[in-house]
Amino acid sequence: MQLIKKDLSPSPISAEGCEEPPAVADIEAMYEKVRVLVSGNAVVVLTISGCCMCHVVKQLLLGLGVGPTIVELGRDSSGADLQAFLFRLLGQRQPSLPAVFVGGRFLGGIETVLACHINGTLVPLLKDVGALWL
Repeated sequence: MQLIKKDLSPSPISAEGCEEPPAVADIEAMYEKVRVLVSGNAVVVLTISGCCMCHVVKQLLLGLGVGPTIVELGRDSSGADLQAFLFRLLGQRQPSLPAVFVGGRFLGGIETVLACHINGTLVPLLKDVGALWL
């Protein structure tokens, strides 16, 4: 997986009564879990039940003939930790779900996937990683 490692050290929390931020070791373990997951599958979609944008991404990929590995974070035992990791990794520049990985690399969320589909780069990308045979 080709994620850019940025400083993932916990940021201080100023509000009283809030839980402690995850330890750096926990973040590293979550990074490794995501790395193994996305490097072992051509297309991985991290979603949450009831999210309409997640549904759109899944339907687009399935409609193209791709069989993505779909991880429903609400049903995964470490789903909340994975979602927190994605939020921390991506920062606040975009919503963290759906998160689509193609060929071991983070592609993006709904906007990026739809933009790639509209501009014609999604199908060639999926072919290059072996997720689509046309």
